[in-house]
Amino acid sequence: MIVDLNKYFRQITFSDFFAINLVNTKRKIMLYVQHWSFKNGYHQKGAEKFLAGGGNYPGVEMIGRYHAPGSLEGWIVLKTENPEAIYEHAAQWGEFLNWETTPVFTDEEAGPLVAKVYS
Repeated sequence: MIVDLNKYFRQITFSDFFAINLVNTKRKIMLYVQHWSFKNGYHQKGAEKFLAGGGNYPGVEMIGRYHAPGSLEGWIVLKTENPEAIYEHAAQWGEFLNWETTPVFTDEEAGPLVAKVYS
């Protein structure tokens, strides 16, 4: 049996998640995955900024940064209770990169949530 979970869950944008966190006064440490890709014509300038040490995330724990070989894109896994720091970092790189930021759950976090749907 194939279950279409899309009818139970809607895709949440970073701005939606950010707004929800602003209402929530007690912050929870969350995981985020950022997909980045270079804007046309900005690879060299962006690479120079990266090599000069511009890839740090103050106030955010970087779990890992991954580069797709032979392409101009990659992914970053982050852990923080401060999504504003992620937003600030993305804005600092906005001249060079396109960003997609997605809050994610581990299997251990998602399991109980999915179980509520079917109980």
